[in-house]
Amino acid sequence: MTPTPAGRFSLGELRLALAAPRPAAGLTSEWRLVDGLRTHTRRAGDPGTGAPPVVLVHGLAVSHRYLTPLAVALAATHPVYVPDLPGFGLTERPGKAYDVSRHAAHLAAWLAAYRLPPACVVGHSFGAEVAAALAARHPAAVRALVLAGPTSDPAARSRRGQVGRWLVDTAREATAQAPILLRDVWDARLWRVLATLSHSVHNPVEADLARITAPTLVVTGGRDPVAPAAWREQVARLVPHARTLVVPGAAHNVATTAPAEVADAIRRLLDTTAAPLGPSR
Repeated sequence: MTPTPAGRFSLGELRLALAAPRPAAGLTSEWRLVDGLRTHTRRAGDPGTGAPPVVLVHGLAVSHRYLTPLAVALAATHPVYVPDLPGFGLTERPGKAYDVSRHAAHLAAWLAAYRLPPACVVGHSFGAEVAAALAARHPAAVRALVLAGPTSDPAARSRRGQVGRWLVDTAREATAQAPILLRDVWDARLWRVLATLSHSVHNPVEADLARITAPTLVVTGGRDPVAPAAWREQVARLVPHARTLVVPGAAHNVATTAPAEVADAIRRLLDTTAAPLGPSR
């Protein structure tokens, strides 16, 4: 698939995102029982490069679907796994919405179920909170960490504040993403989305960030109102030795609308001999 410019999202990418559980572009679906829940994973096969696996963790209200462009961009060089968190996408829906700690525990159990070596874990938005909790509490499982558009900025750490920023972001995103959001909210149910949002804004993410030991990259779009520059820089200061990368033209869904740029940044993070990614601390 021809890459689209940063901030764009094509109809071909939309069709691919909505393909699961059918195989498409080298991606397949499978389910495993993890902590009593039938958990769906969209994955790309091992390309045989010997590179470490990359695990993509989706954000609030969404699922593996919107991370499909990034999965495809990485698949030529890395084994890629995109699990649906409990209650989202094609994973079984538990009776209650999980908080960050419980999502991180489920993700740790998922990693154990797949018997993966230490992985590069890429969390986007709320998924960055889950990835940070995983890296802080299960450091041996995380080889490297990418926090893309991380929530939740203390300057707007309330349901109203986050919804307000999300509404601003919708005007900056490619409209072709809308069918993915509608499908994902339908799968998750609106009550679960709102309950998970409450868990997000009450999560003391700073405590997890300060405990991270894995090499870390903080990525945001240059037009992201949910993770603005001040919060991005604060996250990078809290995580020891973190670096930052800003993708011009992209808004909050940088992992969706700038998959080539984010994939290249992940490869550089995993290549210790590569040139610096950007400003380091």
